[in-house]
Amino acid sequence: MRIAIIGAGGVGGYFGARLAAAGDEVTFVARGRHLAAIREKGLTVRSPLGDLRVESGAVVPTVSDLEAPDLVMVAVKLWDTEDVARELAPLAEGGATVVSFQNGVQKDTVLRRQLPAGSVLGGVGYISAFIEEPGVVVHNGTLQRLVFGEYDRKESPRVRHFLDRCLAAGVDAEISGDIERTIWEKFVFLVGLSGTTSAVRQPIGVVRANPGSRDLLREVMHEVVTVGRAKGVDLDPGFAADRLAFCDTLPATMTSSMHNDLLRGNRLELSWLSGAVAELGAELGVATPRNRAIADILAPYALGDPAATGGAEVSAAGEASR
Repeated sequence: MRIAIIGAGGVGGYFGARLAAAGDEVTFVARGRHLAAIREKGLTVRSPLGDLRVESGAVVPTVSDLEAPDLVMVAVKLWDTEDVARELAPLAEGGATVVSFQNGVQKDTVLRRQLPAGSVLGGVGYISAFIEEPGVVVHNGTLQRLVFGEYDRKESPRVRHFLDRCLAAGVDAEISGDIERTIWEKFVFLVGLSGTTSAVRQPIGVVRANPGSRDLLREVMHEVVTVGRAKGVDLDPGFAADRLAFCDTLPATMTSSMHNDLLRGNRLELSWLSGAVAELGAELGVATPRNRAIADILAPYALGDPAATGGAEVSAAGEASR
């Protein structure tokens, strides 16, 4: 396949490199020092599953530099989605398939406002990866998984073809028969992890060990389930308890990319996580006091805090670190 990767960070860099190593024609869109480093030395991915290197010629600075890809993987921060969608419109209208592996449940709604609805697949990614330095992406652990599918729940030839390419590249991949539910299931966990680790400013081990913050984690996730069900998503009413049990299996040092961004003074995806839950809850008449409180607590840092320093040890599995 001719595959374009919009965002060559943890998610885009890792999966794009795997697909390129398997023989697909992969082109990355990157910017700034990351772009300059890839142009000079190529893109290096360090992984317990084997290191990879993509040649320097496989990167361009803008979407307009891409040449008729079959499929476009979107892996940028959520605030860039609107701009990226507008830039992708000519490619999608020309027949390219677009699949976002970003966080959140609003990403595809934003894409479909600018792109032909039929061009957009639903997708979620599960990986802990980040840019260690310009031109270098590091994969933590062995989890690396993509799940995707058509919104009409049919197994189309393009979805099957993409699955075949992922499997050939050694990527753990699966077609979802209900991709909207799959996206929301990840969202339940993601909002819980990102919101609590950021508000408490500690990794998941600390959050789950304290009775008060453990209750906060459970209630944050339960609110997401309630909002999703109010939107008509077929979520199990007890899914928050399932995700809490899953949190108990995570390494104690695991945190979220939003927590990492908070400590580093970077802009936060808050408006698309706990903020989005509070906003959707207000629209649907569903109370979301825990997510509203987290959104309010973190609001002063939403656009970044240049005075902040530090970092955390491990990014959250399943988050799109870019």
